[in-house]
Amino acid sequence: MKLCLKAVPRLHGEMTVPGDKSITHRALLLGAISQGASRIVGSLSGGDCQATVGCLQALGVALERPSPQEVIVRGQGLRAWREPQGVLNCVRSGTTMRLLAGLLAGQDFYSVLSGDAQLLRRPMARVAEPLRQMGAQIWGREGGSLPPLSVQGSPLRGVAHTLEVASAQVKSCLLLAGLYAQGETAVLEPGPSRDHTERMLRARGVAVETQGLCHALRGPVEALHPVETVVPGDFSSAAYFIVGAMLTPQSRVLIRNVGVNPTRTGLLDALTAMGAKVQMLDGHETGGEPVADLLVETQALRATEVRGEWVPRMIDEFPILALAATQAQGITRVRGAAELRVKESDRIATIVSALRALGARIEPTADGFDVEGPTPLQGAVVESYGDHRLAMTLAIASLIAAGQTTLQGAECIADSFPGFQERLMTLSGGAVL
Repeated sequence: MKLCLKAVPRLHGEMTVPGDKSITHRALLLGAISQGASRIVGSLSGGDCQATVGCLQALGVALERPSPQEVIVRGQGLRAWREPQGVLNCVRSGTTMRLLAGLLAGQDFYSVLSGDAQLLRRPMARVAEPLRQMGAQIWGREGGSLPPLSVQGSPLRGVAHTLEVASAQVKSCLLLAGLYAQGETAVLEPGPSRDHTERMLRARGVAVETQGLCHALRGPVEALHPVETVVPGDFSSAAYFIVGAMLTPQSRVLIRNVGVNPTRTGLLDALTAMGAKVQMLDGHETGGEPVADLLVETQALRATEVRGEWVPRMIDEFPILALAATQAQGITRVRGAAELRVKESDRIATIVSALRALGARIEPTADGFDVEGPTPLQGAVVESYGDHRLAMTLAIASLIAAGQTTLQGAECIADSFPGFQERLMTLSGGAVL
């Protein structure tokens, strides 16, 4: 799929973004091991979450969709899944594979987790090794470091894990395995990562204790209570329009009902350090998650440095941060973000390649990049590399690039943001396409 885009005079209006991808994944998985029916309202219907739905159906879980954004998961308990007849296809979703690995490790059957070529390049040793320490039997390519992953469910024991890199997916995988393990499972992080799993387990009656950066639960757990989850708008999806409104002249955009969990909003901290101001209106909580409307207007930016605990709190927003940095005064430096090398693409390499094609002055480092601005951007033919977050960043870049930008491989946007192009059209008054 190819998109031909052009600069626009402004972005203006109100919008919503699709449901939070991380929360949707977890609501589906936790509903599938709860005792009873769990209703999920506002769920994301993108490709990654559909991969989770498909895997759960293959495991014998009954799911109903009364409306396009509503799912009912009919869980029958922690140990009611059945052995799948075929390979569990996670498609391109690393979240699906890593979280399911934790849940499957404690079952009493054999399963195989696989996906497309992009997912088969992503490292899985970070979950496979600690799960083996808990007694799991897991095999994969290159000594278990790459998928497909074969999992023979086994009796598990709780152990203490110290993560080298803060990762919500790894933390969640281990805590989910801990539901089946004998004794305490504890995960110590080097920095904060998104905490949706801990919040959602507590809401279902699981006693998850958090002291600083250590999260622990004691298993085996007998049952999870079914709950209704109202999924807020995905902050990671809102991020594109936050930056788009800041960079496009004379813009004013109100994004309604966005999740603003502080473990997810590192980008707002970085933009604030760059001189931006995003107004949070009508702040409230939905299902234990903080939610607000975000009002954004055109603003001048200055360079900053991003490192340390900001990194895991904005790990999905570095492509759009890099674009913001191209228009900021000075040199913006990102460090400590080597995790970007093993996302849907090598995001350091692909961000640099794609933004250079538009005329940006950006240099890669081993664990980040340097961006010098402000730099006028020029439309060009650019490639998504199959990475939905890079594709959306390039679409937003076209709003301020002279001439036409042709985005190749735009179909991957649907992995996390179905309806992205339509929202661009509406806010730009149809000027972008």
